[in-house]
Amino acid sequence: MLAYILRRVFQSAVVLLVVGLVAFSMFRFVGDPVDNMLGQERTQADVERLRETLGLDDPFPVQYWNFLGEAFQGNFGMSYRQGRPVAEILMERAPATLELAAVSGLFAMSLGIGLGVFTAIRRDGFAANAIMTVSLVGVSLPTFLIGILLIYLFSVELGWLPSFGRGDVVRVGGWSTGFLTESGLKALILPSITLGLYQMTLIMRLVRSEMLEVLRTDYIRFARARGLRERTVNFRHALKNTMVPVITVTGLQLGSIIAFAIITETVFQWPGVGLLFINAIQFVDIPVMAAYLMLISVMFVGINLIVDLLYVAIDPRLRGDTARGH
Repeated sequence: MLAYILRRVFQSAVVLLVVGLVAFSMFRFVGDPVDNMLGQERTQADVERLRETLGLDDPFPVQYWNFLGEAFQGNFGMSYRQGRPVAEILMERAPATLELAAVSGLFAMSLGIGLGVFTAIRRDGFAANAIMTVSLVGVSLPTFLIGILLIYLFSVELGWLPSFGRGDVVRVGGWSTGFLTESGLKALILPSITLGLYQMTLIMRLVRSEMLEVLRTDYIRFARARGLRERTVNFRHALKNTMVPVITVTGLQLGSIIAFAIITETVFQWPGVGLLFINAIQFVDIPVMAAYLMLISVMFVGINLIVDLLYVAIDPRLRGDTARGH
């Protein structure tokens, strides 16, 4: 088991290095940040001096090595646009994105698992068929369109919820939160539904599919033949075995919630790291863009590693494989 953990940690580190290299390479083609940092009255001497200060004249391997060395120490350089440390800017924006992702993930997991179990148990009922039909909306419509439709209905027509922004926030230590204010909670509703709807639909359909497959197995028939209550059969035996493959997909979806928050934050002008990344692209703020992609990569790889370890811990059949080095 220890060898398996070490092997997965090593693989995760290699993935992060490759992702960092690809991201850093791509940013060489988005434009020259010097053009945005200096005005029209600039001289060639000003351009050369600024490029030397930013290290843009160094060979690419040297720039990438310096970036990795600083990143491992939590220092992502200075923002070309704001002239402030990138780590400081990310810390200011991270609470908004993490709170949005947490609410969206809770929404997706709770409703996804609950509705998946319900539609599997009541698969021939009218309510289950209606839920499956409506769920096609979450799979078919793009995220930005869902957000616009929700804004039009609940903000423009009904006027119940705000259409943009985070609402009032309070600081608890170094953390800014909207959970403690009424306007902050209201502002969370529409973007969290928009961000979590696709993941909720995917989890629901996966749980339903796995649940139906488990309910057809012989040991479920044997449990019913023993006279066990239907609730015990469904939730103690069937659901427990259904959750093994669901955990893998759910973990990856939680990672994608943070990555895809960039679209939702743009639609709702949510002041998180996703909106920060969009603004950084417009101003060719390479340190911010690189730091954002590295942060997302660390989250994705970390969640994937945790899911792999949970998968082995839950499924006893895989422990033998890991012990044999497979």
